[in-house]
Amino acid sequence: MKINTCLSRNSISYYCAALFIVVLSACSNKDVDLKPKDYTRAAHDITLWPTLNQPATKSLEVDQRVKDLLAKMTLAQKVGQMTQAEITWVTPEEVKKYHLGSVLNGGGTFLHGKRHATVQEWVNYMDVLYDASMDTSDGGLAIPMTYGIDAVHGNNKFGSATIFPHNIGLGAANNPALLNKIGKVTALEVLVTGIDWTFAPTLAVVRDDRWGRAYEGYSEDSSIVAEYAKAMTEGVQGIPGKDSFLDEHHVYATAKHWVGDGGTNNGIDQGDNILSEKDLIRLQAAAYFPSLEAGIQSIMVSHNGWYGEKLHGHKYLITDVLKGKLGFDGFVVGDWNAHANVKGCTADSCAQAVNAGIDLFMVVEDYKAFIENTIADVNSGAIPLSRIDDAVSRILRVKIRSGLFEKGRPSSRPYAGKSELMGAESHREIARQAVRESLVLLKNNKSTLPLNPNQHVLVAGDGADNMAKQAGGWTISWQGTEVIKDDFVGASTILDGIRTTVEAADGSLEYSINGEYKSKPDAAIVVFGEKPYAEWFGDVKTLAYSPYSDKDAKLLEKLKADGIPVVAVFLSGRPLWVNREINAADAFVAAWLPGSEGKAVADVLFSDKAGVIQHDFTGTLSFSWPKKASQNILNVGDQDYDPLFAYGYGLRYTDTVELAVLDTVNDNVIQLDLEAPYDVLAGKITEPWQLMMDDKNSIQYLNSSRTETDVASIMEADKTVQGDSQEFHWSGTAKATLGISSKTYDHDLMRYLGQDGFLQFDVRTIASPLGDVNIALSCNATGGYCGDIPLTPYLPTVESKEWATISIDLLCFAKKGVDFERVAVPFSLTSDAQATLRIANIRYITEKPESITVSCP
Repeated sequence: MKINTCLSRNSISYYCAALFIVVLSACSNKDVDLKPKDYTRAAHDITLWPTLNQPATKSLEVDQRVKDLLAKMTLAQKVGQMTQAEITWVTPEEVKKYHLGSVLNGGGTFLHGKRHATVQEWVNYMDVLYDASMDTSDGGLAIPMTYGIDAVHGNNKFGSATIFPHNIGLGAANNPALLNKIGKVTALEVLVTGIDWTFAPTLAVVRDDRWGRAYEGYSEDSSIVAEYAKAMTEGVQGIPGKDSFLDEHHVYATAKHWVGDGGTNNGIDQGDNILSEKDLIRLQAAAYFPSLEAGIQSIMVSHNGWYGEKLHGHKYLITDVLKGKLGFDGFVVGDWNAHANVKGCTADSCAQAVNAGIDLFMVVEDYKAFIENTIADVNSGAIPLSRIDDAVSRILRVKIRSGLFEKGRPSSRPYAGKSELMGAESHREIARQAVRESLVLLKNNKSTLPLNPNQHVLVAGDGADNMAKQAGGWTISWQGTEVIKDDFVGASTILDGIRTTVEAADGSLEYSINGEYKSKPDAAIVVFGEKPYAEWFGDVKTLAYSPYSDKDAKLLEKLKADGIPVVAVFLSGRPLWVNREINAADAFVAAWLPGSEGKAVADVLFSDKAGVIQHDFTGTLSFSWPKKASQNILNVGDQDYDPLFAYGYGLRYTDTVELAVLDTVNDNVIQLDLEAPYDVLAGKITEPWQLMMDDKNSIQYLNSSRTETDVASIMEADKTVQGDSQEFHWSGTAKATLGISSKTYDHDLMRYLGQDGFLQFDVRTIASPLGDVNIALSCNATGGYCGDIPLTPYLPTVESKEWATISIDLLCFAKKGVDFERVAVPFSLTSDAQATLRIANIRYITEKPESITVSCP
C-alpha cells in the first residue's frame, strides 16, 4: 500500500508524525534531474582551464633531497609511503614493518578507544608512531610518517578545543581576514596535539542544499569560496616565499574534495556531477585556484563522479588538469577507501587509481593487502614504476617542505602538549567574533530585537542547551549525534550566554524546553533546529524542516498566542523551508551551527540594560533561502530565481522591514511507502534504537564509535562506505549479548509478522566463531531474549572476505516467544565463544527474499 501525501506541517496527522519508518522518495515538480538526454560528455578541453600563478614553493635543494631519498628506496618502501592506514587498524610495529607514509583517524575514531583521551596522550602516541617510522633497525630508511586529522572547524576532535562555526556560518560572515585568523588558531591547536596535517579547508560550492555536507561549504557562490580558500590556506600554512611558510607555527593543509562534490545531481552525497566542463570550472573548480596559488600542499580527491566516472580513477582531472595545467606539485590524497568505488577496484587493489594520479591512498584497514597488490601490479607492468616514483616524490617533497625531517619527535616541537593553548581565551574570542558575524537576521517585525536584558526572559526549545545541535557533525565524533555538554571544556551553550547576559543586567530568566513558565515573560527566545549529521547521513529528500513533526512550530505559536514577543533562533546546516515557524516568530535568526561559543549569540540578541546596542547583526546570506519547499535547487543567477530571502540578504537593527505573513502550504509532495523495509541499521542506527552490550549481568547503552570490555566490544566498521556497519567481538571469556535496543521504547512490528515477513541483515566473518553464536529478539516488554536461532552454520568463511545476506522467517521468533507488538530489542547476537562478526543493513521486510536462510512452516 502506498500513500501520496503533501507534507503540510499545519495539519500533519499523528500517524504520519509517528511513521518514522517510511522511506521517502521525492516527487516534487522542482526536483529537477539535471542529466542531459544522452548522458554523454563533450570531449575534454584542457584549454578551458586557466594558467595559474605558481607559488614560491619550488626549491632545487628540496628536489635534490627527494631524488637522493628515492634512489635509496626499495619498491616496498615506496608503496608503503603511498599508504595511509587508520589508527584502529594499525600498530606502530606495522608502521615500521610496512614503511607506512601516513596514519589518520576517522571522524568517529578515538585514540585507543578513549573518548576523552588527553592532549598529552595524543602527543605521546604521535611520538610512538614517529619513532616507528624513523626506526632503521630493519634496514629501512628514516622517513617521518605524517598524521592527518579532520580539523574542519577548529581541532574539532577535542572537547577542549576552540570549535568555530561550521563553514556555512563563516560564509555568512563574509570576512576573509577573520578566516585567516581562524586558520592560524586551528593550526596552533592541531600542533598542540603533536599532529602536523589537517584535512581542511573544504572548498565545496554547494548547489543543492539537500546535500548532507551543505554546511561544509562557505557558499553557493564560488567567488566567496575562492576568496576564503586563499585566506584559510595562508592561515593554516603561512605564506609561500616567507620564512613563516610551514614553520613551527603552522601545519600543512588539504583542499577538498577535488572536484565537484557540491554539485552532484539531486544533491546526493558521493553521487554524480554532470556539469559541462566549462561549468565545472566556473562553478566548482574555480574555488581551488586561489588555494593552489597560495601553495596548498595536499588536495583530497572526492568520492563523487563526473559523468559516471569516479574521480579517484579520473586521470584527466587529476593528472592532466590538476598536476599538469594547474601546476600542482604537492601530493594528491584519496578519501576514505574511495578508490574501491572505481570500476574494477577493491579496497585492497586499484591500479586504475594509482595510474589516474592518486599519490597517497587512504586505505584505512586493508593496507597490507593493498601494498602487496600494488607491488604486484608494478612488477606485472600494470602500474609504471615512473608513476610510483612520481607519487613518492610528491609525498617526500611535502614532508621535506614542512620540515618533518628536521622538527624531530612531535613532543619536541614548540607547541606540543601545551594544553593551555587548547581553547585559549584569545582563541575563543576569535570564535565568538565568528559567531556574532555569522548570525543572519531574517525577520525583525516591530523591532522586537534587540531585547533588553533587564527584564523577565523565557528560554525554550531543545536547542538552547544542546551542544550537539549547536556544534553539528564533525564535532568530537563523526556524526556529532551523541555529543553532550560534559564532552566539552570551557564551551558555552546559547542558554549559558543568555543566562549570563540577563543575570548581569539584573533581569530574570526561566528555562523550559517545552515553553512552560511560572511567570509570564516579557520575551521568549526559542532555540530549535536540525539534529546533527555528517556526510550522506544528512542527505534529505525535501527542504521542508522537520516534515513529520510540527512541535517547534506549535511551541512558537503557543507563546505568540499568549501575547509574548517571540524570538526564534534557528540552528541548521542549510537553509530550510520554515515558513510556518517564521510566521510564528516576531524575530527570526539564522544561527547556523555556531560551535563551542554559544554565549556569543546573546551578545547580538541583547542590548545593554540601558538599551544601547552592543553588537549589531552583520551577517548576510551566502546561500539563498527557499520560499517554497520544492525549491531544492536555488542559486543566485539561476533563471526564475525567486527566493524568500535572496543571496546577500540580512537585516540590521536600523532596518524597519515588516515581513508579511508567509504561505505555509507545502508544495513538495512525497510518497510514503507503507510496505517499505523497516530499517534498524541502515548506514547508521535509526531512531529510536541504540547499540547495547549485555555482559556480566549488566547492560550498557553505547554512545561511542567504539566500546570495549574484557568480555566483548562493539566498534564502527565499513561495508560499502565509511562507518556503515558494526563489528561485534566476543573474547570468549564470558557470555555476552551484543545488539540493538530502544532502552525504554517498545515498538510494534506486528505488521511484518502478519505479512509473513523476515528479519534480514548482512554479515561478514572477521574471526570464525569457536562456538555457537545465536540470534534473538526481546521476548516482550518485560525483558529477556527469545529466539536463540543458531547463526554459526550460515556464516561466510573468513577467507572469502564476502558478505552474506541472512533472511530469517519472523515466525521462527514468534514460535519461541517473541511478542512482535512490544519489541524492545529488534536484533541481538549472543555467544560465550571467541568470535568477530561485522553486521550491516539490519531490516524487517515483507517481500519474500530470493534466498531464505531459516524458515518456519
